[in-house]
Amino acid sequence: MPGLRWGRLQLDVNCELRRGAWYRVVRLQGLDAVVDLNHRPFPVPLYVLEVVSTPPKRWTIVPVPKGTQRVPKAHVPYYAVCPSCRERSPVRRDARNLRCDRCRGEFDVAWDETYLSAD
Repeated sequence: MPGLRWGRLQLDVNCELRRGAWYRVVRLQGLDAVVDLNHRPFPVPLYVLEVVSTPPKRWTIVPVPKGTQRVPKAHVPYYAVCPSCRERSPVRRDARNLRCDRCRGEFDVAWDETYLSAD
């Protein structure tokens, strides 16, 4: 039996998953993955997910999608997503780590990742 896996969106698609948030992968089946979304199975095409076997331990920096109003109130082009509870938070460019207001976890910020960047 394979170990636990986590997945996050690797494409900028609109679905019920938050950009930058990690979800436990319940199972992989063919071309789909099933993730745990608020304690219910949620099928997702596997090609839209990045799947890892090590739990994430750093805040993901996410570019603010154009036209959105549901991100932290800050006039910056990005926000951070907690690796533990998926809370979104404004982040200063010089922040090396952040404490989550929701789960109180403190984690490094993954500035070296290029998550959903406009390459």
